[in-house]
Amino acid sequence: MALIELRDIRKTYDLGEVEVHALAGVTLDIEQGEYVSLIGPSGSGKSTLMNTLGCLDRPTSGSYLLAGEEIANMSRDGRARIRNERIGFVFQSFNLLNRTTAQENVELPLLHGKGATPKERRRRAQEVLELVGLGDRMDHQPSQLSGGQQQRVAIARSLVNNPSILMADEPTGNLDTKTSAEIIRLFRELNEQRGITLILVTHDPEVAENAKRTIMLRDGLVVEDRRNNS
Repeated sequence: MALIELRDIRKTYDLGEVEVHALAGVTLDIEQGEYVSLIGPSGSGKSTLMNTLGCLDRPTSGSYLLAGEEIANMSRDGRARIRNERIGFVFQSFNLLNRTTAQENVELPLLHGKGATPKERRRRAQEVLELVGLGDRMDHQPSQLSGGQQQRVAIARSLVNNPSILMADEPTGNLDTKTSAEIIRLFRELNEQRGITLILVTHDPEVAENAKRTIMLRDGLVVEDRRNNS
């Protein structure tokens, strides 16, 4: 059984006089430990697919099994539980709180969890900051960090709950070429060394090629699904 099984997933937005078919029947499997990029032009459906996979939104129809559990008909609270237990998110804008330290930003998801003590929160935050190479920047606020360092803090925050799946939406969009390469290298290490299933949305073919598999969308459909040589 694949970790993720999508069968004829459709997402339709009713805009009054017109319906927009953001996903027009997507069927695919993603195995535990895969590193997959989703690519396509603007309006192709890749962000809608990411939101569906990340349990942020519910499809109009179709089946979405995550580790054997049907997500498509799940309530908002049920999807929130799945996100908290299984999924970490990294976005193009780092979404850090400006007046708090890197460590405090990383601790934030643990405040909504199952009662981790302050000491435990600190330990886990420090552990993932070390993992992403920021062990010497824990007390720095975002304004004291470079763009790449801020994205590493965001990645550490996404990892602090030990998710099995990491979803990254245009994570290099605000970074220069050198820093982008460093972040992509970090993703590869997280995938290969920790076995995290990584799903990366990008419009950049070069970034997509760093994944082991690329799924291309157009007009809400998968038009190409290939293994990469990288």
